[in-house]
Amino acid sequence: MTRDQIFFITSLFVFFVINIFLLATGSLSPDWAGLGTFIAAGITLSLYSFLYKDNPLFKFTENLYVGVAAAYTMNQVWYTVLLADVINPTFDLNGQTGGNHEWLLIFPVLLGLFMLTQLASDNISWLSRIAFAFVVGLGAGLAIPRTIAANVLAQMQPSMQPITADLAGFNLVVILVGVVTVLIYFFYSVEHTGAVGVASKVGIWFLMISFGASFGYTIMARLSLLIGRAGFLLEDWLNLQLPLF
Repeated sequence: MTRDQIFFITSLFVFFVINIFLLATGSLSPDWAGLGTFIAAGITLSLYSFLYKDNPLFKFTENLYVGVAAAYTMNQVWYTVLLADVINPTFDLNGQTGGNHEWLLIFPVLLGLFMLTQLASDNISWLSRIAFAFVVGLGAGLAIPRTIAANVLAQMQPSMQPITADLAGFNLVVILVGVVTVLIYFFYSVEHTGAVGVASKVGIWFLMISFGASFGYTIMARLSLLIGRAGFLLEDWLNLQLPLF
C-alpha cells in the first residue's frame, strides 16, 4: 500500500469517526440539516486535500461541483430563457400574447442553433461564424460605450477638477500626475529619454502600485472566502463557538 493510499484511507476514517462522535454527542443533528452539514464539511475538506497533492477525492469533488453547476445553469436557462422567452411567446402556450405568435423569435433561435454547428462536421460548422459575428458585433457595440463611460470618462473627470489647497486638492494632483505619466509611459512614438524618460519611470511606479493594490485586494477577497469556510468547519460542523468567526 502506497503512502497516498494510506493518507486517503486514514483521512476518510478520521472524518467518519469525527462525524460519529458529533452525532453521538448531539453536536450534529440526525436530520436533513445535519446531513447537509456532513456533506458540506466533506466537500470542503476534499477540496482542501489538494493542498497535499492532487488526489481522487479532490477530482471527484471537482467533477461534482462542475456537474451540479452545469445542471443548475441548464435548469435556469431552460425556465428563464428558452421556455419564458422563446417557446411560450412563439407558440402562445401560456395565452398571454392573445394569440399573436412571436414568429420573429425564430431568427435568434436559428442563430443559437448555428452556434451548435461548431460541434458538428466541417461541412456545416461554417454556420457558427454567422452567429459568432452577431454576438461579437452586438457585444462590442454594447461594451464599448459602457467601457468608455466607466473607465475613460470616469478617469478624465477627476483629472479636470479644480485643484484646491487641501487634502482633496493634493489627491487630485496625485491622480493627474499618475494619469499623465502612465500615458507618457505607453507613448512609444517618442524616445524615453530626458524629461520623457523621467515621466515614464514615474508612470512605472504608478503602474506597479496599482497592480500591487489590485493583487492585494484579490488576496484579501480570497482570504475572506477561506475564513468563511474555516468558520463553517469550526462552528457549524465541529460546533466550536469561536469569537473570531
